[in-house]
Amino acid sequence: MSQILIIEDDATFAQIIEGFLSKNNYVVEIAADLNQAFKLVEKQEYKLLLIDYRLPDGTGLDLLKYVRNKGQQVPIIIMTSFNDVRTAVKSIQLGAFDYITKPINPDELLMVIKGLLEKKEPQKTENKDLIKGKSDVSDRLYAHIDLVAQTDMSVIIQGESGTGKEFAARTLHNESKRKNKPFVAIDCGALSKDLAASELFGHVKGAFTGAVNDKKGQFEMANGGTLFLDEIGNLSYEVQIKLLRALQERVIQPLGSNKLINVDVRIIVATNDELNNTMKTGEFREDLYHRLNEFKIIIPPLRERGKDLELFIQHFINIANKELNRNVSEIAADAKALLLKYDWPGNLRELRNVIKRMVLLSPDGVATIQSLPEEMTIAVEQVQLPNSSDLKAINEVNEKNLIIETLNKVKHNKSKAAKILNIDRKTLYSKMEKYSID
Repeated sequence: MSQILIIEDDATFAQIIEGFLSKNNYVVEIAADLNQAFKLVEKQEYKLLLIDYRLPDGTGLDLLKYVRNKGQQVPIIIMTSFNDVRTAVKSIQLGAFDYITKPINPDELLMVIKGLLEKKEPQKTENKDLIKGKSDVSDRLYAHIDLVAQTDMSVIIQGESGTGKEFAARTLHNESKRKNKPFVAIDCGALSKDLAASELFGHVKGAFTGAVNDKKGQFEMANGGTLFLDEIGNLSYEVQIKLLRALQERVIQPLGSNKLINVDVRIIVATNDELNNTMKTGEFREDLYHRLNEFKIIIPPLRERGKDLELFIQHFINIANKELNRNVSEIAADAKALLLKYDWPGNLRELRNVIKRMVLLSPDGVATIQSLPEEMTIAVEQVQLPNSSDLKAINEVNEKNLIIETLNKVKHNKSKAAKILNIDRKTLYSKMEKYSID
């Protein structure tokens, strides 16, 4: 039986979820706000946290950051309304394992929880869940991967959350001369600042409070192979200095030790934003960036991959059919149209989750539009041009499009965007929240 902590201020909803999970042999506790949740996670470790995004004294991301900074790797699911889906996608970058939208389907929730608590080696399984696309964009992407795979060049993989950056990194490794050596993946976003150096370089007994044994770092574990650092921009400045030294001198020094260890590791890193921007603010070292950026691979978002979308839809249906013992062989026309029109802010990760939910809710083998989240329909309708007589709605659509276009031009530098739009930053942030712009 697993211990699950639900953080939800709606007492009735929390009790319904608690009752459902209890019937499925899970032990559940409830916290009504962040303050109570902080006290509970201090006292004991849970197998899973189910956190509402909007809470009376903050957001679920506050607890997510707190837990990750403590070094706890407990699986976390964010519960969110549709309007917060894009923020929930960002929570994945901060170390959440998944998110689920309200109103919550109990069977869907159970499926997600079982997937997190019972799945073995999730990273490797996720890799098998992905396939190469066949669009022109995908052809160019894999031409770049094929080109650089045989070298020992350091690679930066850039792309939005959920686009499959780790899959690209594993492909680079599997096609390289290091393929028979270890591939080690680290999510830097899930590492606390205090533990990141220990995780990467190791430590000796007594190096710090809690270091009761010697520990090998991931550099040493990956020796001869490939080390993949996801969300590299989250590393602290101090750890960046140590990383640069490891790359330049090919040696590491475990915390608390005077011993230098030679390592032969190829480095691949991933980021969902422009490291150029964080370099300008001084958060990311410029010398480290240039050392890592021997070759850059940009993974396009799902909305730009054309005919690949249908290929991925069918692929995830096949996987879900096997996992859920279903036989979905047909998608109703309106459901198919919705899948193709939706812009997929969560990219492949979101698509996989939506398709799995769709298959779960289609026991008769035909997926209807009722098996898709209602918020997808709302999102698609919101981007349609409003009635030509509704001047306010037309102006709002034009304003939203202008803000998005301007942000893209200045690579999401909000100060520059506000200046070009002739508004202050506070007004820009307000409008971005209003229109659900990342």
